[in-house]
Amino acid sequence: MSAFSYRFIQPSDNVELAKIIRTSIEALNLPTQGTAHSDPSTDRLFQLFETPGSTYFVVLQDNKVLGGCGIYPSNGLPEGYAELVRFFLNPNARGNGLGKALMEKCEAAAKSFGYTHLYLESFPDMEAAIHLYEKAGYQTLSAPLGNTGHFACNVWMKKSLV
Repeated sequence: MSAFSYRFIQPSDNVELAKIIRTSIEALNLPTQGTAHSDPSTDRLFQLFETPGSTYFVVLQDNKVLGGCGIYPSNGLPEGYAELVRFFLNPNARGNGLGKALMEKCEAAAKSFGYTHLYLESFPDMEAAIHLYEKAGYQTLSAPLGNTGHFACNVWMKKSLV
């Protein structure tokens, strides 16, 4: 088994990342409407993350995409906030620190862009992810921030980067 590597998203990653995202949502029986599953930008993540103030990291093993995570200046967020988005890993890549490393890369990138907070949306059924967020210092909110379009999500969290 070879080492893992990380890099910025490339156009050739779009298909595999969309598959990982949709398969993960389906495997947990989460809603497909009002989530990344039905979001048209899921099929063109490289293009989405060309937006100023955003970035997306991909984790690979033997040049195979295992998943990724990004930051994005979602609509309507408070000043200084970006959203931690499209954070999904292939099921075989979970539980070995790859998610934590991706999240840390995103947090460092958010700081470099001058963001003061990261916001995220999730589901209670994504227990391992929620646990990871809590360990990393994310705090649960009572209502969503901004207008992400992912109206089905019902867990909202934020973390101060300062």
